[in-house]
Amino acid sequence: MPDTTIRTNSDVVLIGAGIMSATLGLILKELQPDLQIEIFERLDAAALESTDAWNNAGTGHSAFCELNYTPEDQAGTISDKKAIAIAESYEVSKQFWAYLIQQNKITTPEEFISKVPHLSFVWGEKNVEFLKNRFELLQKSPLFKDMEYATDFEALKKWMPLVMNGREASEKVAATKMDIGTDVNFGELTKKMLHYLTQLEGVTIYFDHEVRKLKQTEDKRWRIKITDLATGQKRKAYTKFVFIGAGGGSLPLLEKAKIEEGKGYGGFPVSGQWLKCTNPEVIAQHAAKVYGKASVGAPPMSVPHLDTRMIDGQKALLFGPFAGFSTRFLKNGSYTDLPKSIQLDNIYPMISAGLKNWPLTKYLIEQVRLTQEERIEALREYFPNASSEDWHLEKAGQRVQVIKRDELEGGVLEFGTEVINTQDGSLAVLLGASPGASTAVSIMLELIGKCFEQEMQSAEWQEKIRKMIPSYGQALNENPTLLAEVRENTAEVLKL
Repeated sequence: MPDTTIRTNSDVVLIGAGIMSATLGLILKELQPDLQIEIFERLDAAALESTDAWNNAGTGHSAFCELNYTPEDQAGTISDKKAIAIAESYEVSKQFWAYLIQQNKITTPEEFISKVPHLSFVWGEKNVEFLKNRFELLQKSPLFKDMEYATDFEALKKWMPLVMNGREASEKVAATKMDIGTDVNFGELTKKMLHYLTQLEGVTIYFDHEVRKLKQTEDKRWRIKITDLATGQKRKAYTKFVFIGAGGGSLPLLEKAKIEEGKGYGGFPVSGQWLKCTNPEVIAQHAAKVYGKASVGAPPMSVPHLDTRMIDGQKALLFGPFAGFSTRFLKNGSYTDLPKSIQLDNIYPMISAGLKNWPLTKYLIEQVRLTQEERIEALREYFPNASSEDWHLEKAGQRVQVIKRDELEGGVLEFGTEVINTQDGSLAVLLGASPGASTAVSIMLELIGKCFEQEMQSAEWQEKIRKMIPSYGQALNENPTLLAEVRENTAEVLKL
């Protein structure tokens, strides 16, 4: 029987057609235009999983309003380290997007990014004290110097009328506000980036193509076995470098790659749901992203927020997300994803992390059992006059939180994003969730630095990177003048 397998050779293979692959592919093609790149996506279009507008918060995570990025220890000391790192990373992302607009590689920024104020809102004496201390700490950083703080009822009513209407003026509440916050439709941005990228010579994208196996050969190249889900056609792709950016699907592919650096990693899937407003009059009354404090045991992706969104040119209003549990690793995945991911090298870290995170398990069980009225009660903490008939439940994205081996604790549950790469730099995998998409450019630059180390140190690549990202290599938090220049330029180019 003749072998009908299609064989191709390339310099780079990207698995998954989301924001991460689009960002990495575009940066690499800018740095080295003659690269041959193949992209494989198991669904029939780009950005349908974690990157889709309805499957992520779209906040443009910049730590302006996300209180979990400024953790408080038992002694009451607040850390701004993570907030500063994320805020700087988001400025890097905006510079790259502005570069793409200026170079006419993508167009109409208003279709993927909008200016929406970011607010943190709390109630109760202890939380008000925390927010005030957080505000005073962040005010010391140039990145947050424009942040406003208020406890005055009338001032807060101007900032967020939906949130304040129906409250007692005597209630102890506080909020901070950053007017330069944004809302991002990462799905639309990804489609624009991939449209440009796939028009370039040497770049091909394959939809409905699922990666089944991957193995490093003796010559240190990677052989990837792929199936066309529409026709059953088999393919083998040979490449020097593989990036696995398949969202929740990355962990199973990491396990199939059988690299030493991937041993001991597991994943804990967390699903999400939104309450979506259907009343245009209510939607019109809110124009902000209002974030609160997470419940005890809740994962960071479940921080409650009443959220103005701009999706496909339409203003939307969401509340949530409400967490849930599913054994799927992808929204369009299989219920066998979790059990199939359990292997000899990660079973102990997974059990250990599970035992240590009982509050999270308890929280997820409670969330799954919520009724519509109970969800509306949670919404009323942020929107006291909410009416149940104005809101319906919308399924959000699936996230897989990283579990990694730890010598002291056996296994730990991580809530950020993590890049794993082979020592030879021939394969890299991105695992995890928030802040993910918002910091994609910084994450991919770090990845390139590890996997293309020699090229990255060349004067040619360094010059090209600084053209794309003027602040590259400089700490914006320590350079207020440069930060002001960067923000002014990106605001103008991105029409913010």
